[in-house]
Amino acid sequence: MTGRLRSFGPALIVASVVLGPGSILTASRVGTDFAYELVWVVVAAAILMVGATALSAHLGSTLARTPCEEIAARAGRAPAALVGAVLFLVVACFQFSNNVGVVAAAEPFMGAGGTWPIVLVVAINLAALAALFGLARLYAPVERLMKVLVGAMIVGFVGNLLYARPSPTGILAGLLPGLPEGLEPSLVPRRGREGVVDPLLPVVGLIGTTFSVAGAFYQSYLVRKKGWGAAELRRGRLDSLLGIGVLGFLTLTVLSTAAAVLHGRVSGAELETAADVARQLEPLFGAGAKVLFCVGLFAGAFSSFLVNAMIGGTVFSDGLGLGGDMDGRWPKRLTALALIVGMGIAIAVQGAGWSTVELILFAQALTVLGNPILAGVLLWLALRPGRGQARAPLWTVGLAATGLVVVVVLAARTALRVYLQVSG
Repeated sequence: MTGRLRSFGPALIVASVVLGPGSILTASRVGTDFAYELVWVVVAAAILMVGATALSAHLGSTLARTPCEEIAARAGRAPAALVGAVLFLVVACFQFSNNVGVVAAAEPFMGAGGTWPIVLVVAINLAALAALFGLARLYAPVERLMKVLVGAMIVGFVGNLLYARPSPTGILAGLLPGLPEGLEPSLVPRRGREGVVDPLLPVVGLIGTTFSVAGAFYQSYLVRKKGWGAAELRRGRLDSLLGIGVLGFLTLTVLSTAAAVLHGRVSGAELETAADVARQLEPLFGAGAKVLFCVGLFAGAFSSFLVNAMIGGTVFSDGLGLGGDMDGRWPKRLTALALIVGMGIAIAVQGAGWSTVELILFAQALTVLGNPILAGVLLWLALRPGRGQARAPLWTVGLAATGLVVVVVLAARTALRVYLQVSG
């Protein structure tokens, strides 16, 4: 059994990049404000993520070429380049948050201010760049590292859950779909007295930080690098279920901890960073809880930090026709570029106090375009099989189609919110 578990891995890498500082903060805020009432959203988003990841694994195991090469062969190089460029720009814009997340994990112990955040950001990026260009083969070390980091997240967040002792009946009740008091079933964001208001922002946030189309899309590259072919189709589906199951479990663990400990004591708005959650835990449970949470936060930030850049670099290179193997020259160069851009923005934010509002708006605008494109491409490749490509299981196609509808709706809401913010 242990040997079989060791043979899995691609979906755990995907889970490690999805569960980053943004996911941890969002789940903590939702649990703080609404207790267990939105547990069903996490479960639903994780199910959609399983379907998209399993479909991507199927494509990676059965396609003759990489996804972007398939797009180029069937529709031309321009659409393939568009997919790669949009994904790279989204990755590069959000990479700074993973740098800031690593700093946030150390801040409760190092204190705010000073030069140590910049030193830490530079050191971690230099270590990542050294590994990127120093290792001839990246997949096996990355898989081993992600398994260690996921294990650290489990220790950190489940340890906090044991402190918190959440309500099992509350969690079960939260599986029933419904909106808590204070959330309106509004179809669109609107302008309010305090700016743009999205009444369903907690729901949208939970879906967006759990159902990552970019992460699911990259699964096909990881499966190919793992060496899985048509003979491993069942293993690929089980890997998707296991890896994304861990993602959903950890998200629910963070949400449930906040629901049990912070709900009714503080407001989610007071949790401006994930480090704030650690500080709120210490007065209730002592330094041990803070340490455990920061261990999980660091593992989540560092795993997202590393793989996020690899996704952007590999897929952009593949879209441009420069190769889709993570060990290739151009995928490594473009991964390094994503790391450097993220580091530069993080240093500017930490050192010069730059505002990231415009950057986040730009990244959100790209997400509006990128997520539907990526979800649509997965379905298109599955429904128009190439020579020798096995038919994808109906349940993966059905969940991926549902996921496409969801991301189109979320993209429309995000587009309207960005428009209202820019025009206001």
